[in-house]
Amino acid sequence: MENRIKNIVNILDTNKAENIDTIDLSKNNYIADVVVIATALNTRHSLSLLTHLKDDLENEEFIRVEEDGEWSVIDIGDIIIHIMTQSHREKYTLEDFLASMKAVEEVE
Repeated sequence: MENRIKNIVNILDTNKAENIDTIDLSKNNYIADVVVIATALNTRHSLSLLTHLKDDLENEEFIRVEEDGEWSVIDIGDIIIHIMTQSHREKYTLEDFLASMKAVEEVE
């Protein structure tokens, strides 16, 4: 798992994604063990990052891909990748949502 995550982060970083975060949710009751979030410079860059992931992760099974340029979601089973433009990342604060979910799980 660790090598797969490093590979995903490397692909995103090599192709100029910004603010790449990985969130470990393996101890939580979430649909994936790890979430990777990256910022794209614009919609064209977002779609380009998605293409690079599809090309470079040929051994991964892409279960579902939702894309609109502003926010792409890639589900490869135990890892979910979000590629968002800066405006969407600021608007939806996905990291805050996932962090709050982790905090709730820790309290229970």
